[in-house]
Amino acid sequence: MSFTIAQALSWAREQFSFHSVSDDGLYDSAAIDSKVLLATCLHCEVIYLHTWPEKLLDKMQMKIFQEFVMQRSLGHPVAHIIGYRDFWSLRLKVSPATLIPRPETELLVEIALQLNLAEHSKVLDLGTGTGAIALALATENPQWMVTGLDKNTEAVALAQDNASMHKLERVKFIQSDWFSAVTQQQFDLIVTNPPYIENNNRYLNQGDVRFEPSSALISGMDGLDDIRLIISQSKYYLADNGWLVIEHGYQQSEQVSDVLKAHGFNKIRSETDLNGLPRVTLGSN
Repeated sequence: MSFTIAQALSWAREQFSFHSVSDDGLYDSAAIDSKVLLATCLHCEVIYLHTWPEKLLDKMQMKIFQEFVMQRSLGHPVAHIIGYRDFWSLRLKVSPATLIPRPETELLVEIALQLNLAEHSKVLDLGTGTGAIALALATENPQWMVTGLDKNTEAVALAQDNASMHKLERVKFIQSDWFSAVTQQQFDLIVTNPPYIENNNRYLNQGDVRFEPSSALISGMDGLDDIRLIISQSKYYLADNGWLVIEHGYQQSEQVSDVLKAHGFNKIRSETDLNGLPRVTLGSN
């Protein structure tokens, strides 16, 4: 039996019984997932699906789509199935070795860009993963000297691949457990989206995070172990009046601010995301 685009999308939505609406109720997740997966199978943009709903899929297209839908119905993240995630102005390759870049993290990029740093500033991205933050900053500031660190060798290789794909080879990616491989350099800006989820958080058994590395998610009983370490060590690697910008959980801003104060940072403030939740905290040395 041949399926039209409209019929294929309708069939797919029926398979996604595990969720249909996002946590905030703003969109039909099953419908969006179906369209993204089918557009990938057809090598087209999503708008094409709306323009040609009566177009028939050939057997191979339908076979691949069915395989994609089966993976998604088992809970596998869409980004892992199609192999990429869009972040900022970039399309980035992803893998199970790293976190999938989230839209919320674009706030960290926006804040960093608003700091009015010098044209030739040195920037360090801790726990770079896919390289999303480092590459987004390098795209907006061609003269910045950007370095991304990750302790996972697969993540470093993936970030380098993403840099090459976008002709941003000037961004350096190094294997390092936080600052362990950093020589005595001074950076004007240190940014990080570190692990910040509590060990026993029920969120770890839900949704896409089940398929992402726990080492990039979990950080002690209160989720702040890595943030404390980063703050305590950043002072040794920040230039005068340099900035440390940290993404964290929406309930952690007060604690992160307290740790920054305890280590002598000033100009401390937290910024809210599109949902009005405090998501990023920053301070200057």
